[in-house]
Formats: sequence, structure tokens, C-alpha cells
Amino acid sequence: MKDTNKKWAFIFIAANLVLFLVFFAWPAILGVYYSLTEYNGNVATFIGLENYINLFQDSSFYKAMSRTFLYTLIGVPFVYVTSLFVSVMLTSKHTKGKNVAKVIFFFPWLVSPIVVGVLWRWMFGESFGFVNYMIQLIGGDPIPWSSNGNFAFLVVLFATAWGGTAFNMLIFMGALISIPKSLYEAADVDGGSGWQKFLHITLPSIRSTSFLVILLAVFNLMKEFPMVQSLTNGGPGTDTTFIVQYIYETGFDQMKVGYASAASMVLFVILLVFSLIQFKFAKGGRVDE
Repeated sequence: MKDTNKKWAFIFIAANLVLFLVFFAWPAILGVYYSLTEYNGNVATFIGLENYINLFQDSSFYKAMSRTFLYTLIGVPFVYVTSLFVSVMLTSKHTKGKNVAKVIFFFPWLVSPIVVGVLWRWMFGESFGFVNYMIQLIGGDPIPWSSNGNFAFLVVLFATAWGGTAFNMLIFMGALISIPKSLYEAADVDGGSGWQKFLHITLPSIRSTSFLVILLAVFNLMKEFPMVQSLTNGGPGTDTTFIVQYIYETGFDQMKVGYASAASMVLFVILLVFSLIQFKFAKGGRVDE
């Protein structure tokens, strides 16, 4: 390598290293430190593991964590199936108007999660929402979208799928287009049906992409905050308060920064363990070999 190239390589690596240290490593170290202190934003007093001991005795923490697991458990398959279905439709040679459909389905990716929450709040508002207005027009009773916890949770899931489909759709479309056409032509010669081709050619061919989409979806849903905050604000009550809302309320509303940092560290460990397990099962991402 020429000296000039070595110099530029060193500069780019050094710049990324500095950014990593400033915006990732240092905040992480501070988070670990604050989790061992009683910190209200002014003075940090070292208290050891007391925050963690109190956290594991806090029923509100367990409720928020269990809701987050349920939301992730239902939401990830929902987002995956929706994204894959849309991608298959948009790459099918039988679909008409694909260019217009791509723009429509990509639109949610262009707006912020806060705007997504506001849009869905407007559609599913209990007294002012568009959906209840249409239901009443046809003679039905309005549905308590925001005062019933189950309905509110359902609206959050729909908004999650709507907002998360666009990005995953792009990833899936790239994978679907790269599948060799000769595989489908061979299946046609053998008399394979569309469903058989999807099960035995399409799905195995996009395993590594599926791994990526599921991993990203788990991370996104476990850390979901702005969309839920603008859509339900964690309500009714705490029925849609997930772990990040719990951390936010504890850290900023109650000013228990040390306690919220301990909850953040627990969430970090859970995501790390999940990543390692999934990485192990996916053979380090080399599932297509």
C-alpha cells in the first residue's frame, strides 16, 4: 500500500475510533457508573449494587419488561410476515403498478416515528379518530381504542408494522431479486406449485436476510420509544408502558438517573444475550453456506 493510502486509511480509522469512543464507549461507561450511584442529575453518590437490588424487587419494572417481551414476541413475526409479503408482491412479475406501490409502502420510512404515532393517534382516537367516525357512519358503536389496554396495544402493533415494513421491504426485495431464476425454472419443469417454490426455494434462499431482519426488528421493538410515546404515552394507565418508557419516566420524570441507568444496563445485557444466542443459531450469519 502506498504511503498516501496508508495515511488516509489511518485518518478514516482514527476518525471512526474517536466517534465510537465519544458517542458510544464513553456514554456506556458513564451509564455503568451512574447505575452504581444515587444520582438525581446534580450529585452522584456511590451506593454499589443497591439500584440493582431495588430494581429486581420492583414490580413496575417486571410489568414493563413483560409487556416489552410480549410486544416483541408478537410484533417481530408481525413485522417479518408483513414485510416479506409486501416484498414478494412487489417483486412478482404478475403484480401491476409496482412502482406506485413501492412509493406508497416506502412512505412510512420518510416520516419520523413521532409523526407515525401522531398519524395513528389521529386515525384511532377514541372521540375524534377517523376509524371510529367511519364505524359510527355505518351505525356501529365507537371502539375504545385508547381507554382499553388491549385495543391500545393492538393499535401500537399495527403502527409498528406500518412503520417497520418499509425498511425491511427494501432488504427483502434485494434478497428476492438476487435469487437465481434458474431455480424457479427448474421447479416449473418439475411441476412445483407457487407455494412449494416459496417454501423450498424462496425461504431457504433468504435465510441470512431473514436473520438480519429479525435481529434488527428485535432491537427496534425492545427499544421502541418515540412512536409509543406520541401514540399512547404509555397508557391507558401503564398498559402500553414498555421498558424504555419506564426508564425515561424513572430517569427524567422522577429524576432517579442512577436507578434508570441500572434498568438500562439490564436491558443492554438482555439484548446482548439475545444477540449472542441468535448469532450462534445463525452460525455467525453464514446460514447460506
